[in-house]
Amino acid sequence: TTVFDIDNNKKYFIEHHINHDKDVYPEPPSRTPVEDRQSSLPNPALILSKLFYYSVDLPVTTFRDIVEGIQSGKKSHYYHQKFRRVPELTQCQEGDYVCYYEAEMQWRRDYKVDQEIVKVIQERLRACQQREGPSYSQNCYKELQQFEQVSKAFQSRYGDLGAYASARKCLMKQKERMMAEQQQA
Repeated sequence: TTVFDIDNNKKYFIEHHINHDKDVYPEPPSRTPVEDRQSSLPNPALILSKLFYYSVDLPVTTFRDIVEGIQSGKKSHYYHQKFRRVPELTQCQEGDYVCYYEAEMQWRRDYKVDQEIVKVIQERLRACQQREGPSYSQNCYKELQQFEQVSKAFQSRYGDLGAYASARKCLMKQKERMMAEQQQA
């Protein structure tokens, strides 16, 4: 078959199948009909949207653009929020509940950061194991040692705290561990 035969087949199909039933598929109108307006009053939705735009949206947007132009030297990025370090629970005065709360929030942030560190190290170890195959124990020795060290440190600090872990529980666990080490010495 040639291109010419294909073109002839298309023409035959169009002539015999599409043009065959002109009554079934009438042609669309050639021009778009003109809107018939029922009333001479303006559209209230259009008036309200323009009123909102010019009275609220435009002034606020203009003000924001001016402020951003002034602060263009010090752009803030929202994806890395930096918190200042607050005193630990041991450094709080007795009855200073604000300090207790800040220390608790700092401990929770540290806990989440330590969890993510363990996850990253674990992902690196898994990637190395996947890449190296059966000989991962000798080729991924550095990653394996690093994972063991990080997981041991995480377990010693946060392990056995239970579902309701807090800075106070973690501090008590640390105190008990130190007392046990003193008794062994």
